[in-house]
This record gives sequence, structure tokens and C-alpha cells, in this order.
Amino acid sequence: MNAAIVLVLDAGMRPLRVESWQKAFVDHLLGKTEVLEWRFHDRQREVQAASGSWPLPSVVRVLSHFKRERVRVKFSRLNIYARDGYTCQYCGDGHARDLPGLTFDHVIPRSHGGLTTWENIVTACTLCNSRKANRTPAEAGMHLRRLPRKPVWLPSMGVRMDTKNLPKEWRPYWTAALDP
Repeated sequence: MNAAIVLVLDAGMRPLRVESWQKAFVDHLLGKTEVLEWRFHDRQREVQAASGSWPLPSVVRVLSHFKRERVRVKFSRLNIYARDGYTCQYCGDGHARDLPGLTFDHVIPRSHGGLTTWENIVTACTLCNSRKANRTPAEAGMHLRRLPRKPVWLPSMGVRMDTKNLPKEWRPYWTAALDP
């Protein structure tokens, strides 16, 4: 059986994620979700059980409102770039997300006792990083546009789909989510 995916909506009917039909079906049996759309057109893909058979779910809605867990933001190069908006924190030049010419810099160099932490790392273009070299911003005559801090959130990760190939059962929910 091919991997069929299911659109999961939150209690407010907004797309939340995409998951396997197996997980969606189990959540439905446990009473965690309600199935809004079934794959009736795909008779080759049915869930068989001793008590009968059911078509696969296509769109489900989570029944209860829930608080999203706070996720600890992992210290990583890409998360530093995201925090700083892919922009050099010295000259303000923005860079494409493919990251050519973008690096990160220790505000207080490691040779001066600086640590590799959220509060001591900033995004810098290669020109500014070379100009600053092994000095503090004050020693190099440079100023930070924004003081580095540990972020308390991750950038929003939404469900993205190619709308041309969207399953027909998903279209009403997807287009409703896009309308203001």
C-alpha cells in the first residue's frame, strides 16, 4: 500500500500538519480526532478489520484545543541565521537564504575569552567578519545593529504544499485557510 497522507486540521479548522493515514486512523479510533473527509474514491485502499472495512481518512480535525509546547530552541548555525534574519549584524546587508557570503562571528573573540553562546554569536557577512578580525566591535570601530539574545521561539513552520497537486478532499480546507 502506498503511503497515503492525511491533512490534520486544528480545532479552529486551520491546517496543522500532514501525517500518515495509520496515525490519523488510530487517533480517530482513540477519539482524538474526527474524520471530515474519507478517501471513498480509492477502494483499493481500505482499512480491513474483523468488524468491517473503512476507507482511508483524508482530512481529520483535532477535537480538543491544546497549548503548543514550548520548544527549546537548539543552538545551531541555521537558527542563528534565522534569529538575525539572514542579515549582517554589523553592516545590515541582507543575504539570500542560500547563505553565500554569510557567516557567524564571535562578538567577543574566543581568544579574548568569548564563548560560543547565543549571547556572543551574531550573523556577519564575510567582509565585516574579516574587517573585525580578532577584535571586539569597539576595538574594530564597528557597532552591532542588535544585541544578540537567545530566542524564545522558533520561526513558524507551516504546512506547505504544491496547490496544483493538492488532493481534492483537501481543497475546501486549504483555500479557507488562505482566505483572510
